[in-house]
Amino acid sequence: MPKTVGVVGMGYVGLTLTAALVRKGFTVHGVDVDPAVVEALSRGRIHVFEPGVQEVFDEHLGGRVRIGAALPGEPLDAVILCVSTPVDLATGTPRLDGLAAAAEACGRQRLVVVRSTVPIGTSRSVVLPRLEPGTRLVMAPERTIQGQALRELVELPQVIGGLDQDSLEAGVELSEGLADRIVPVSSLEAAEMVKLANNCHTDLIYAYGNELALIAEQHRLDPLEVIGAANLGYPRPDLAKPGYVGGGCLTKDPYLMRASATTSLVGHARALNERLPSHVAERLVALIRETFGETDGVILSVLGWAYKGWPATDDMRGTPVEHMMPVFTRAGLTVLGHDPLVADEVIARYGGRPVSLDKAFAESDAMLIVNDHPDYRGMTVGDTPIRVLFDSWRILDADGLTGRGIRYAGIGYTR
Repeated sequence: MPKTVGVVGMGYVGLTLTAALVRKGFTVHGVDVDPAVVEALSRGRIHVFEPGVQEVFDEHLGGRVRIGAALPGEPLDAVILCVSTPVDLATGTPRLDGLAAAAEACGRQRLVVVRSTVPIGTSRSVVLPRLEPGTRLVMAPERTIQGQALRELVELPQVIGGLDQDSLEAGVELSEGLADRIVPVSSLEAAEMVKLANNCHTDLIYAYGNELALIAEQHRLDPLEVIGAANLGYPRPDLAKPGYVGGGCLTKDPYLMRASATTSLVGHARALNERLPSHVAERLVALIRETFGETDGVILSVLGWAYKGWPATDDMRGTPVEHMMPVFTRAGLTVLGHDPLVADEVIARYGGRPVSLDKAFAESDAMLIVNDHPDYRGMTVGDTPIRVLFDSWRILDADGLTGRGIRYAGIGYTR
């Protein structure tokens, strides 16, 4: 029988979980401490882009979707904590005060599920002491990718760790109403570490591809040629292509892992991935200076401001543009901006002048393609004053561009 649950925290994780649960027949009380978020969602205005979420709110708001600033007074079948656990990047320290406050506000509940990503041991040390005695406690980490969350919430195995056997069984029963496959583990801490292990591994994989690109750059080699040849027919794990590593999870979770234990590899990988955007920006500025003799007043169009292009998103968390813009500003570049999903006012807030794609080509001296949104893949470049084009994901026809006298480059590569 479908249950009535509270979802505390209406950011990306809580909002997508709400939509997925409602599609499975649950009634969800969505809660957030930000009055602007509560007001917007109460009116059916979704503040993050994710396919399928708006449709759920359009159909069920006021019925099986209820939005408020606090949980109902009566106990629910479960309360799921999806609050943000940000990291102070200056010190690497996780900020868990929001999670602690959410636990305090649970009151008398039958079952509390921690879904926020946390350092190992947090569910037991931070959440448990703030719950009423006898409340069952579960850790069930979120592991979805943006753009496919509603599908993955059902299809990805759901890892469940409990405070005790009674908690574990309650968490399994709840999750069976949503996910196709349940993976029970021995403890809250094991479930916490699963999420960190997944995301830190992804960060490490991408860091190695970026390391190879930087080595290739020093030897004037093409990193895609090297990686392609290394992968072809070789029965070992594929090497990743170079690229920016952003988003709310991969930029934060390595710090949560480092807060859990003494590590070295995880920290080095994160540092390399964080350094890449400014390195690319500096290389691009150098190419512009070589080509034009100066950088001051040169017009640069930047395509793709969200942290990734596919699956498509408007998420600016961890966007490489944040670290590139100071480099461009110091060089005196005028920056035009285009993104298929990111709002013009957001581009302007980061320092770009929003333009159409046509104007980006018609009014620029140089171009930087930051992400691989489908609108950018395989674009045919017509007549344009552009003389330098940095194609971060190597999605355009390099031969055709260089044949027209355009200086072409990518991560770790320059024609």
